[in-house]
Amino acid sequence: MAGQQRGRGGPVPSDVTIVEVSPRDGLQNEAVHLSTADKVELVTRLVEAGARRVEAVSFAHPRVVPAMADAEAVMAAAPRRDGVSYIGLVLNRRGLDRALDAGVDEVNAVVAVSDAFSRRNQGTGTEEAVRVAAEVVAAARSAGLRTTVTLATAFGCPFEGEVHPDRVADVAARAAEGADELCLGDTIGVGVPTQVRDLADAVRGRVGDALPLRWHFHNTRNTGYANAVAALGTGSTVLDASAGGIGGCPFAPAATGNVATEDLAYLLERMGHRTGLDLPALLPTAAFLADRLGHPVPALLPRAGTFPG
Repeated sequence: MAGQQRGRGGPVPSDVTIVEVSPRDGLQNEAVHLSTADKVELVTRLVEAGARRVEAVSFAHPRVVPAMADAEAVMAAAPRRDGVSYIGLVLNRRGLDRALDAGVDEVNAVVAVSDAFSRRNQGTGTEEAVRVAAEVVAAARSAGLRTTVTLATAFGCPFEGEVHPDRVADVAARAAEGADELCLGDTIGVGVPTQVRDLADAVRGRVGDALPLRWHFHNTRNTGYANAVAALGTGSTVLDASAGGIGGCPFAPAATGNVATEDLAYLLERMGHRTGLDLPALLPTAAFLADRLGHPVPALLPRAGTFPG
């Protein structure tokens, strides 16, 4: 099993990578669209606080996701630091061409495992999305970029309801071929820890242990952090999170509340894991986001502070 080893008392503490998604998944669902300068400041704050993988932009059509219309401008101004990798979300070949021109380090291709959500999100069914993702992955790898395939609605669909793990595993076996990483997404925040374990078993049973699993949880129903711990228990060491806990999906009703980076990092560090994040440096970002967005953000650690202080 890749990543974390398991001891008799449970998972052994290890390095855990938190992929910071607030500049993309965090901002795409907000009513207030931040300026390019504010987005670049957000990215800069995250990098200075220790974030090393940042999903900074989406190359979706600006008409569909207007909050991401300035992706090229954000990438042009984002600070370039050794060891920092910028990820661009890509839905099709046109998006990949934009991502390559913008100079991203990684691409994240998305396939929704439920047809109804896929048609709402990408205008095509799951099977066509699998084909497009394979094309994107192959072209991105040829260009020397790291690739991730994210399976959206892996825990449940707002239009079709429950999604069986066998369905997720079947799509994973076809969509993730050639990718460097597979991400399982709880797009609407309905998952619970038992589902995490079932999905990990089902997917690894089809794609094997060599392909690293990454997890994307929402805390919509207050289960995101429990799910994150469960994911570590399956041997995974890569988790998505969003500064301030902002975000959601424009195509999923009530799909609010990404897992907050600050709260997740505190949880992991107190468990003995290493995230590489400087929490005191990160905490002011929540206030910055609240000010720019015009509303409080869900993260709790910025209100309570770290412990010990």
